[in-house]
Amino acid sequence: MKKLVVSCLLVTCVGLQSCKDNEKQKAAEAAKVAAETIVSTECYKAIYEKDTIDLKVNTLKNGKISGNMTMKVAAATERVGELAGEFHGDTLFADYTFKEVTNKNKTFKNPMAFLKKDNKLILGNGTMQTTMGVTYLVKDKPIDFDRVKYKFDVAACAEKK
Repeated sequence: MKKLVVSCLLVTCVGLQSCKDNEKQKAAEAAKVAAETIVSTECYKAIYEKDTIDLKVNTLKNGKISGNMTMKVAAATERVGELAGEFHGDTLFADYTFKEVTNKNKTFKNPMAFLKKDNKLILGNGTMQTTMGVTYLVKDKPIDFDRVKYKFDVAACAEKK
């Protein structure tokens, strides 16, 4: 009888603990969803010779940035992907994760830096380095925002079909 009571107590404690963990998990998920709530959206377009880049930037409640970008560069395959990053001062540092339209099986990821100036975004040129399969902008090398191809002007956001 004593073993039965101890067993029942043990099962009850485990059951209560799992409910408590479930509540903590639900609270953490709710906080994550709230942090990822979109506060504002801006769209941009950059045109250089025969190249066109469309960019949609979502500012999230937690201050981070998400969005998507389509690159149609004349000498390359069209690239479609997502942007994720955050502003440090007036510079947006983001990772562009994309697939080429002709090769949807392979995913690429490149770091990017955009300077926000006079209601425009300027895509900077920086020195990139790859270590253990991860590409990043080299910290000790300056990013050039003066001699660039792509300067983004504010544009109307296109509705997704």
